[in-house]
Formats: sequence, structure tokens, C-alpha cells
Amino acid sequence: MRAVVLEMPGGPEQLQIQSLPRPAIAHPSEVLVQLQAAGLNPIDTKLRQRGSFDPDRRPAILGCDGAGWVAAVGSAVDRFAVGDAVYFCHGGLGLEPGTYADYAVVDQAWLAPKPERLSFVEAAGVPLALITAWEALYDRGRLQAAQTVLIHAGAGGVGHLAIQLAKLRGARVATTVSTPEKAAIAEHYGADFVIPYRDRDWVAAVLDWTDGKGVDLAFDTVGGAVLEQTFPAVRLYGDLVTILAPDAATNWKVARDRNLRISLELMLTPQLQRVTEARQHQTQILTTASRWFDQEQLHIHIGQVLPISEISQAHQFLERQQGAGKIVIDLTA
Repeated sequence: MRAVVLEMPGGPEQLQIQSLPRPAIAHPSEVLVQLQAAGLNPIDTKLRQRGSFDPDRRPAILGCDGAGWVAAVGSAVDRFAVGDAVYFCHGGLGLEPGTYADYAVVDQAWLAPKPERLSFVEAAGVPLALITAWEALYDRGRLQAAQTVLIHAGAGGVGHLAIQLAKLRGARVATTVSTPEKAAIAEHYGADFVIPYRDRDWVAAVLDWTDGKGVDLAFDTVGGAVLEQTFPAVRLYGDLVTILAPDAATNWKVARDRNLRISLELMLTPQLQRVTEARQHQTQILTTASRWFDQEQLHIHIGQVLPISEISQAHQFLERQQGAGKIVIDLTA
């Protein structure tokens, strides 16, 4: 099979397409998936730059998100059959091979039925970003109906899904964006109040929107200085969830004075720490989301689709962070 391999950490040029043996089912509960598309995420570029979580396992095949057909099943598989369409988030961290390949072996416990309304390319853009947004808003942030939420980078891969999840929960949504084009995307997916942060004091705008109180919940998908800058935009005793590691220079005084509840969201923890129950919860998230996509309650925005031969260019595009939505590799092209 074709696979994109990483022998040594470095720039996008380190990603090389090679011919490798097709993986084989080793345990009764495993499924062989013939991948049709692989989604890209920022973790992919970070691991490419610094090395995987197990640098002794080389070469590494990156890619956490995948969608494809079930090609074969183990003797104990009872949830899927050959020919089923599935999507999932598994591998790609160096512990198991990822989805930048024609085939992947995945335990049936981590697979969910692909939404019928989505193409394989669209489905491959969903898992990691959707799970991240779900866990951040619903699990960490405890978002409730009629609450107000601020979502940073509302046209981004995580952000545009977070807007939709917040609206499904009955919340009012404000979001920050960088360009008019991204503002239109955020509005399309349901944002009630879109703030062009380059042209406006977004903290003042949020406070004005909430009658001076601040939002009930803020969701930081940007990191760096944005986390600290968000503190005064959250109401007293409110929630703030970030998916980035807080900067060491962060001044927490305003957060403490406002009695904020700070939550950290890393959806990869269950895979890295081998937490079975948490991984099962993530599979259930994808299963529920599959129904919501088919009911047109959720939509995925694919910003760019590239063939596997252009994986280096795809990484370059992702690192520039200039596009909206998700980047996906079409493995059939």
C-alpha cells in the first residue's frame, strides 16, 4: 500500500510516500479499513516538527482522522461488516500507524458509522475537531441552554463545529474572526455575533454584547496571549476552556479575581493514556454526530482537498493557518 512516512522530524519535506506492506488484523476485534480520505490537524504538523510520542518506532505514519470502507473483519467483530462505511480518530501519534495511508487496522470499538450524507472526504475532516469541540463545550464547559458563549476563531476547523454544537445546545454565540470571508462562514454556521478582532476591541465588544457581564463560557482555540486576554470577557464565576497549553508568562490575576473555572481540553489524552472508557465516550460522540449530520443539524466545512502526492503542501498550508475549515487528503486521487 501507499503510505506517507516520517523517518526523521523536520519540515514538510520529511514526509515521503513509500510502498509498505498492507497491515494485517492481529486481534479478533480489529477491522481493516480501506481508507478513502484522511483529515489533517495541527497535531500532525507538531509531531512532524518534533517527532512522535514514541520516537523509537520509525518510520511513523501520521494522521489521526480517517474515513473509508471496511475491507476485512476479525473473528470477534460484531458491529461492522465488510463493505460498511466508517469514520474514526485513531493512530497517527507514533503509538500506532496513522491514516496517511491506503489501509489502517482499527479496533471496532473506535469506529463509528460514517454519516450517509457526507462524502468520505467530508467525513475525514470531522472526528478530531468535532470531538474536541464537543468535549470542550459539553463536557468541560458544561454549556447549558440560553447561556452565552465566546468561541475564538469561529471559521476554523474546531471553531465552526463548536458554533454549531453551541447552537444545538440552545446557547447564544459570539465569535472572533480575522477576515470578512471568515465572518461570512461563522455567520453561515449560526454565530449570533461576529467580531473582526483585527478591527475592533473584541473584549469591549463581548462586554457590550452581554450588558457588561461577560459570557458564561469562553472557548479558546488559539492559545498564546489570547487565553489571558479572554479573562475579562468571562462573567464572574464563569468558565473558560482552552485546547492549548497555557503560556508560562500567563498572568492569572484577572482569572482569579473573577473566580473563573479554567478547564484544559486535549482530546488525545484517552489514546495517549490508554483510557478505554474515555475512548468509548469519544466513539459515542462520533456515533451521535453521524446522526446529526444525516439530520442536517451539523455540517462540516472543508477548506481544501489535496491528493496524497501533495501532503507536504498540505502541511505547509495548515501551518500558515490562513484557511477556513478543514484540510483533507483524498486518498483516491
